[in-house]
Order: sequence, then C-alpha cells, then structure tokens
Amino acid sequence: LKRMVYDYVAARGRSRLTLPQATDMREVLREGRRMMVRPVALTPDHLAFLQYTGGTTGISKGAMLTHRSMLANALQNSVWMQRQVRPGEGITITALPLYHVFALSLNCLSALLTGSMNYLITDPRDIGRFVRELARVPFTNFAGVNTLFNALLAHPGFRALDFTHLRTTAGGGAAVHDSVAERWHALTGTPIIEGYGLTEASGVLTANLLDIARFTGTIGLPLPSTECEIRDDDGRVLPPGSPGELWARGPQLMRGYWQRAADTAATLTPDGWLKTGDIAVMREDGEFEIVDRKKDLILVSGFNVYPTEVENVLASHPAVVECAVVGVPDVRSGEAVKAYVVVNDASLTEADLLAHCRAQLTGYKVPRSVTFTTGLPKSNIGKILRRELRAMEGA
Repeated sequence: LKRMVYDYVAARGRSRLTLPQATDMREVLREGRRMMVRPVALTPDHLAFLQYTGGTTGISKGAMLTHRSMLANALQNSVWMQRQVRPGEGITITALPLYHVFALSLNCLSALLTGSMNYLITDPRDIGRFVRELARVPFTNFAGVNTLFNALLAHPGFRALDFTHLRTTAGGGAAVHDSVAERWHALTGTPIIEGYGLTEASGVLTANLLDIARFTGTIGLPLPSTECEIRDDDGRVLPPGSPGELWARGPQLMRGYWQRAADTAATLTPDGWLKTGDIAVMREDGEFEIVDRKKDLILVSGFNVYPTEVENVLASHPAVVECAVVGVPDVRSGEAVKAYVVVNDASLTEADLLAHCRAQLTGYKVPRSVTFTTGLPKSNIGKILRRELRAMEGA
C-alpha cells in the first residue's frame, strides 16, 4: 500500500513539473542498454569523490578525495572496530545520509569491509517512525549525532526498546553533550564512543577505544597510520595540556580543494599536514579533546570563551532540550556570550538558567542573555549551525 501511495504521488507530481533540459529516467535506461561498457584504467590516486564540506563555518568547498584516501580510512575504521564487531555479523543502523562523509566512511564503506548490514533509516526526523523501525530490528551498532541521540531519548517508545543486542554506539559530527551521553548509557547500557573527523580527512581521524567503560568526553586516539599534533598560530608544536589548533597527517587526507588553490595552500602544508581549524588539547595519556571550532571562539574582554563548554552546562539543566551559544558584539567587552535555548518547561526563566550557569562557570563565560526558541537551525545531519545564529544577530 505504501508503494502504491508513493507511486501515485510521484505520478501526480510529475504531471505538474517541467524541466526543459531534463531527460526522463526511462529514456536514460533505454539509451544505456545500447551502449558498450568502456573500461577505465584507475589508479589509487585518481579522484573518487568531490566531497563538499558542510559549510558550517564558511563557504562549502569540494574536497578532492581519492580512491586511496577513501579505502585507507575504511581500512583504518575496520581495524579499529574489529575487537568489537566480528566479521560477517551485525546490523548497523544508518540514520545519517550516506552522502555525508561521516556515514559514507563509517557506515557504508567500513561496514561493508566488516560484513555488517546497513539498515537505512530514510527519514530520521520522523522520530515516531524511526522508533517503530528500531523495534523490528535486533541492531548491534548505531551511529549518530548529539541532536539525534537527544531526540530519541525524549521519545517514550525509544525508552521501551530492547537494547540487548547493541554493542557499539558511535557519536560524531559535533560534540556529544555529557548529559546526553550519560542518559544514553543509563538507558542502553552502552557508552557513546566519540570520534573525530572531517570531510578533508575522508571521514575519521581519531576515536575512542571500543571497549571503554563509560563516555570519556574525549575524541580518543589517532587511528592507525594517523599522526596528530597540537600547534600554535606560528605552527610550533605545543606540549600536552596546552590548547591549540589540531593538525593531522595520514593516508586518508584529501588531495586539496577543487579549483581552490589558495584555500588548499592555507589548509595543507607542503609536508602533508592538515590544519583542521579546531582547537584541541592533547592529554598526558595521548588522548585528544576538542575544545571548539577556531572560528566559533568568543573573546570577552580578551578572555577566550569556548561555546561547547557553555553549551554543556546549559544542556545539563533538566528543562533544556537543545541549546547553542554564539558571540555577539558588545561595546564594553568586545563580544558577549548569547545563548539560544529550546526547553520542555515553559515556566523556566532566563534568571533560572543564568543562575544554573553561574553555579558552574566563571563569570565572563556566563551568557549575557538568553533567547528561548522553538527550534535551532541544523545541517542535513542534525549539526546545530552557529553561523546562522550569528547571521540572525547581525541582521
């Protein structure tokens, strides 16, 4: 019945839609049957994808990812997972779009290498239908982002599911909030394994070990054959405990940005290091912790405020569903911290929330103001877009 409805709607829609330069798919298939296959000689260094960046902090750019870089990252991920994911077993819930580099590398290619089945969720925003799908599948692996975990945890049907088969939960795309990770672990019995990567690295650079007992709040260790360092603005390596820009080098890095030589030169060094644009810290044990995006840093009277730290505190309030923090111009301090918050309790006041922040944050990190809203702008994988909030403030 569902297929019949889809076909009916599609047929009705086609009658109203005209694209002058379009070719009907059926005609394409007919033409294709008359064509001969011409083998193409490929090398590992040929382009596999022009993978466009999310554009969360600026203009979207096409990262030139080669067959070598994509396969390298898939192999790195599969080696990392082999202690927990037995070859030929497992069902991986794929709720993130496969055209996004996170799902493309981790779910699609890496799951294929380990023989895990990808169970595709076509519309993860429809949480009710999503939960009904999960109830029918003995899933063993789950990958998602903070906003998705949060939305599922708020649904009563999700809390009634059977999680006895679940072995691994991977979080990425953006920082997972401590409060969300704690609730996920308490319900499912599985800690969220946080990883870190970006389009320019074919997906993944670092990850927690899969046998961690609890959520660490770090992005773990570099994958095999991957180097990571913390550098200052002059490119000097910083010691453990010092915040700086995370640089990375490995076989999974892009060749450069498509037709953007200046951007490539500003991001890739001649000796093969990628400047990620993220502020991070390396701990004494070698694990890395992301502080925040370099472009999202807020300067309050010369003091650094990292939005993720403030968001973690806001998210720990039981009435806060989602939140985002940005810097706004201020005549006295240069910039001031502003919070956008979605709540599940209309009685919560700005004063209540600021008091909650003052109890856990240094004074200059406490938001100057709070805007209550019904929703926050998000990317196609559910990453909250601070850039759009700053643009709204500017407008």
